Amino acid sequence: MGNVLIIDDDSAICTMLSKLIRRMGHETECRNTLRDGLQAVLSVSYDVVLLDVQMPDGNGLEILPDIRKSRSTPEVIIMTGFGSADGAEISIKNGAWDYIEKSDSSSKISLLLRRVFQYRESLKNASTSARALKLDGIVGTSDAMKACYDSVAQAAATDSNVLLNGETGTGKELFASAIHNNSNRAEANFVVIDCAALPENLVGSVLFGHEKGAFTGADHAQQGLVAQAHKGTLFLDEIGELPLGIQKVFLRVLQEHRFRPLGAKKEIVSDFRLIAATNRDLEAMVKNGAFREDLLFRLRTLSITLPALRKRPEDIKALVNHYIVKICERRDIGIKGVSSDFMEMITRFTWPGNVREVINTLETAISAAQNEDTLFSRHIPDYIRIQVAQASLGVEKPGTDEKPTDAPVTDAMLSFKTYRKTAVEGAEREYLKKLAVLSRGDVRTACRISHLSRSRFYELIKHHGISFS
Repeated sequence: MGNVLIIDDDSAICTMLSKLIRRMGHETECRNTLRDGLQAVLSVSYDVVLLDVQMPDGNGLEILPDIRKSRSTPEVIIMTGFGSADGAEISIKNGAWDYIEKSDSSSKISLLLRRVFQYRESLKNASTSARALKLDGIVGTSDAMKACYDSVAQAAATDSNVLLNGETGTGKELFASAIHNNSNRAEANFVVIDCAALPENLVGSVLFGHEKGAFTGADHAQQGLVAQAHKGTLFLDEIGELPLGIQKVFLRVLQEHRFRPLGAKKEIVSDFRLIAATNRDLEAMVKNGAFREDLLFRLRTLSITLPALRKRPEDIKALVNHYIVKICERRDIGIKGVSSDFMEMITRFTWPGNVREVINTLETAISAAQNEDTLFSRHIPDYIRIQVAQASLGVEKPGTDEKPTDAPVTDAMLSFKTYRKTAVEGAEREYLKKLAVLSRGDVRTACRISHLSRSRFYELIKHHGISFS
């Protein structure tokens, strides 16, 4: 039996919905203002909230995020007397289950509620499973991460395709591995394919393999990565970089789980489970003709969006402590202690490169500390210390305002080597930011404009923590 809250100022609607819900075997309450409705949600656990848009004390959409963040995280169904496309978009993007008109039939509303309660029940089962998940390398206890763990449990329990969305450095490969390790395919291969690193002239051969003599230089047969994922999981990282021609071929492979290696006469069967990941807006790419709509439809049977680190700052300390231990153990050195000023600076910085940038920063700091037992803020890279210092003073980043050229030279002035390093790093960072905008997040275009090799390009954006999407 579930618990439903109706927030609506129309007494006739409240009466009608209450009778319908009680006939279904659930409990229900009504509130006639947004204020009273929100107060009820914050004090009582509900499974579903039926929320009217036009209320005496405001617009129901305004409290939708607060309802979804409440302790019981109820599903919210928006009800309106006058539906609009914009209202539907805002509702769904803010976590609503559905957006319906009050004139909809009782049978339609009943069916909708049954589906919501079915989902809530499966969510409880997934939450129970999530407590026993293998989450090697994934750190965080924030609400955003707990929601991701529930999604991992749900994905691991099925063989459905999964699309992982998230900025660079949010841990998409770790989550893909967690889904595999908690699935019934855990004993088989977890095959990783970095679509951005595939050589354009050999994509088909790498994915599907080839027979001896299939092309110049093919002096022996080679098994493809798709075949290696048989009975296991195939992880396509940065799938937005997959060439259009290969997208068409791979769509058939995804549908049939059959393919023909280059130069082969017979098709091969591969029973793989697909997980794909991207930091790009695939829907926008579909509109621009850069990604196949039918492939996107196949990819996102289940979709999980990984939160950026700035949206879960409460996890930063745990991440720092976890990775300091990992790095020190890998280097076979004593575990470094952490001073309060080090942790304060780490938590005050905004991490554009997400967890990956945190790990790189800790690597640098531990190297800088050498034989010292404790990490201090002076071990942190200069670009982070500068930004935190500027933020504390409320000043702009270097280059945004003109500086006086006749400032006196003092002992506190930076050494020339440090000053030059900081200036070069700042210039590189600004260049890469502008490059991301100019190329619209397309790696090939960025490399063509900058005349950088792909390996050097990735090295730079990783170093500077630039999210390229």
